[in-house]
Amino acid sequence: MDIKHNGIAAMSLVCGFLSLTSPVSAKECYARLEGDTLYLGNSRIERVALWNNGHIKTLSVTDKQSGKTLSAEGKNPDFNANREKPTGGRLSVKEIKSDGIRPDRMVATVSYRLGELEVERDYRLYDGVPAIGIDTRLRGVLGGVAEKETNAADRKNIEHAADMKVKPVTMLLDRLDLKGNHWHGRAVEFRDITDWNNNLVDERDFISYRKTNHRGNILTVTDGEDQGGFIFLKEAPCSGVQLAYKGADFISDFGSFMVTGLGVDNKDITPDKWTPAYSSVLCTFGEGELSALSALRSYQKQCRILDPGRDEMVMMNTWGDRSQDAKVNEAFCLSELDKAARLGISLFQIDDGWQSGKSPNSAVANGSFKDIYANASYWTPDPQKYPQGLKPIVDKGKELGVEIGLWFNPSVQNDFADWEKDASTIVGLWKEYGIRMFKIDGLTIASKKGEENLRKLFDKVLEDTGNAVMFNLDATASRRGGYHFFNEYGNVFLENRYTDWGNYYPYQTLRNLWQLSRYVPAERLQIEFLNNHRNESKYTGDRFAPANYDFGYIFALTMAGQPLAWMEAGNLSEKAFEIAPLIKGYRKIQHDFHKGTILPVGDEPSGRSWTGFQSITSPEEGYIIIYREDNDAEKYPVKTWFKKGTEVALTPILGNGKSFKSKAGIHGEILFDIKNRNNFVLYRYTIKK
Repeated sequence: MDIKHNGIAAMSLVCGFLSLTSPVSAKECYARLEGDTLYLGNSRIERVALWNNGHIKTLSVTDKQSGKTLSAEGKNPDFNANREKPTGGRLSVKEIKSDGIRPDRMVATVSYRLGELEVERDYRLYDGVPAIGIDTRLRGVLGGVAEKETNAADRKNIEHAADMKVKPVTMLLDRLDLKGNHWHGRAVEFRDITDWNNNLVDERDFISYRKTNHRGNILTVTDGEDQGGFIFLKEAPCSGVQLAYKGADFISDFGSFMVTGLGVDNKDITPDKWTPAYSSVLCTFGEGELSALSALRSYQKQCRILDPGRDEMVMMNTWGDRSQDAKVNEAFCLSELDKAARLGISLFQIDDGWQSGKSPNSAVANGSFKDIYANASYWTPDPQKYPQGLKPIVDKGKELGVEIGLWFNPSVQNDFADWEKDASTIVGLWKEYGIRMFKIDGLTIASKKGEENLRKLFDKVLEDTGNAVMFNLDATASRRGGYHFFNEYGNVFLENRYTDWGNYYPYQTLRNLWQLSRYVPAERLQIEFLNNHRNESKYTGDRFAPANYDFGYIFALTMAGQPLAWMEAGNLSEKAFEIAPLIKGYRKIQHDFHKGTILPVGDEPSGRSWTGFQSITSPEEGYIIIYREDNDAEKYPVKTWFKKGTEVALTPILGNGKSFKSKAGIHGEILFDIKNRNNFVLYRYTIKK
C-alpha cells in the first residue's frame, strides 16, 4: 500500500499483534494527518505533531502500555538543518514486507523543502514495539552548519534572564521540548577499536539543567516526578569515530532534549542525489529500568531477524593461536575440521591467508589492503596451499556438519571505489562453494562516500545471494560501524585477545560482554574463548591466569553471545575435548536463549564476583546463567530482573546446579548456590502465576 497526501483531509493506514522476538507482520501501525496534526503510532506508542508543512513539531509522545503522555511545547521543529521556512510538505505511507532480514514494517515518508535543501524523513514503525525510527535523506544545498560551541567556562555569570540565552543549535536529527524541571538523564557512550580499548561502556547520569552536551549513542530520560520517560538511540558509529563529528550526540537544556550530529558536512550534500544522515530512534517506557531496557531491546531486535539456521553459531577461527597465515592450507584445514567437529563447532572460519594475495597481516610476505584488484588472482584460493581450491574443505565440512566461512577485506582505496568488484568476488565464492559467512576486516570509513559505497557492497551481496550471506563485522581497529550501525548485515567480531601477549583474561572478556549487554543485544556479539593452557609462562603468579580456569567454564562465559573458539584445535589437549557435550547441549538451547531479552545480573565481573545474565523470553519464563568467580561465598544473593516477591522455579540445563524454588527479594535477589570457584550453572526458570 502506498498512499500519498498533499492536502488537509484525514488520511490513515490503520493496521494486530506482533511477537517482539519473531516479527511477522506490520498491521497495527498508522500514520494519519488530520487538519494540521500528524499522528504516528501503533499499539505501544504514539507521537503527535504539528504538521508545519512537513517540518513537524512534536506536541506529545504517549507510551500506551503505561498510559503516560509526555507533553511537548511544539514550538521548534524536530529536525533542523537551516533556518529556511518549510514548503511543499507531502506524506506517503507504505507497508514493507519482510525480506527475511528486516521484518515487516510501516514507513511513513514526510518530504518537504527548506530553501535549497530537500528533506525526506522516513518514520519506521513495527507492530508491538514502543519505538519510532527515523531515517533522514538530504538533497540540494546544506546551508546551516551548527555554530561553534561555546565552552561553559567562557560564558558570563547569570544575573539577568537575558544572560541565560544561548545560541540555537541548527543541526538536529530529532528533539523533544518537554514541560517540567525534573528530568533525569543517562548518556551512554560506547567504544570499539577494541585492540586499544578494554573499557567499552561509559555511563553518565545527570539532572537536566542548562544547555549541556553529551556524547554517546543512547540517551535515557526519566521523569523525576512520576517516572516513565523516553530513550533516544542514535544509529551511528561510536562517538569517537563518527563522520563530521562536532563533539556531541545529544544536547539537554532543562526540558529540551536533542539528537545532534548528522554525520554529513556541506560538501556531502549535493543537488544530484539523496544522501543519508545518521538515523535516530525514539522509544517510550513506563516505570523502572527494566521497562526502559526492554523497550530499547524490542526495537533493536527488529534491526535484524535472528534466524537460527543463519545467525546462530559456535565458530572456530584459528588466528587466535597467532600462526596467522603461516599454517593455513588444505591439510591443516582438513585436520582442524576433524577436531572442530569433535568439539561441537558449527562453523569453521578460515582467516586471512586462504587467498593468493597477501595482506599487511601476513606472516610470510609484505602485503597491502589497497589496490587489491591490481592482482587479478588476489581472491583466488592460493594454489600452493589449496591446489584443488576450497572444495575439499567445504566437502569435508558438509560431511562433518561444520559449515565453512572466510575472512575478507574490501579494497579500501578511494572510499571503497571497487565495491562492485568486492561484491562480485563474495557472490562468486558463495556460488562456487556455498560459503555464507564472511568476516569483514581492515575497514576504514573515513568519508560519507566511503560509508555509502560500503553499504552498496553489503546490499549488492544480499541482493545477488537472496540474503543468504551474512557478515561478521570486525570492531577491533580503525573507523568502523561499532554497535549501533550496519546492524542489519550480521554480527560483531568484538575483540582480539591472545595468550601470546598475556592480554587474554577470561573475566575481562566476560566483563565486556556483561557491560555491553545492558544496551546492545548480546546475541549480536561474537565472544572469544581461547586455549587456556597455551603460554602459561606469560602468566606466572597471576591469580587470573587462563590456566586457572576450567576449559568448560571459559566456554560458558561466552554463551550469552555467539561463542568463538579463537584457537587451533590441533593445539588442544585431549582433555579439552571433554567439553564437547557442554557445547552440544548449549547448541540445543542457543536460539531459545538468544530469542529473549538478555540483560546482565549480579555484580560486574571482576574475577571475584557473582555475576551472570538473564534471558527474559516471556513474562512467565526464561533462562538465567550464574557465574561464581574466584570468591569464598558458596551461596550468594544475586540481583536479577525479577520483581520483589516473585515466586520462581529454576531447573538446571547446563553446568553444576540443582533444581530449586525461591522468592525474589526487595531488589530481585535470588540466593544461588555454586559449590566450587570459577564455576557456573545455566537454569531455565518459570514464574508462578
